[in-house]
Amino acid sequence: MMERAVARGLDRRSLEGLRYAGLDEKSFGKGHDYVAVVHDVVERRVLDVVPERTREATDTLWATVPEAQRQGLKAVAMDMWEPYLEATREAAPQALIVHDQFHCAKELNKAVDLVRRREHRDLRAQGRETLTRTKYLWLKNPGNWSERQRASFESLRVDTLKVGRAWAIKEAFAPFWNAHYTGSARKFFDRWYFWATHSRLPPVIPAAKTLKRHLPGLLAYTKHRITNAAAEGTNGKIQLI
Repeated sequence: MMERAVARGLDRRSLEGLRYAGLDEKSFGKGHDYVAVVHDVVERRVLDVVPERTREATDTLWATVPEAQRQGLKAVAMDMWEPYLEATREAAPQALIVHDQFHCAKELNKAVDLVRRREHRDLRAQGRETLTRTKYLWLKNPGNWSERQRASFESLRVDTLKVGRAWAIKEAFAPFWNAHYTGSARKFFDRWYFWATHSRLPPVIPAAKTLKRHLPGLLAYTKHRITNAAAEGTNGKIQLI
């Protein structure tokens, strides 16, 4: 019955005017099983879902969107996973690929957390618990801190910690997304990139280089301000199916 309902829904969907799409994935269980999802960014609707997160699955996913509609796409939001990029360039070569704040924040947060974990280990070896239970202070948006978290952060003497420097580099990247012109965004990135790659923080340097490799996708956000944020609201519905 569920499969018939999905089939009827797909038959009735109208893809006329599809200009902006997003590619995303959803994990199930303990994170070992994935489905790939293509959605309409403007109308906030799922277009199709296929099992697994592979290049072949992504090709299958794009094949569910008629060629005429694929060729009408202006841009596609996605993360930096290479099979997504390759499949999209083949399916809709004219569409710009856009990487948004969520994808970049995830990359930078991983780097900050690696710095924290290594420094925490070194400090504990000296009998110091400075970074105990501070993980989410470094990963959470400061605007969402509670008063207690803010007080804890201010007591850390952040400027003396490696993770403090990593956190500052991560936070300094945020204004990049406010740029509305490619030239100003590129200049901002170049200044930030120099700082990040001269930080002497091993986890931060490769993260910055990853963003550099995907810079065209970051700069594309100045022209097409699309994200996969809407897909997060549909993930629960997909999981039910």
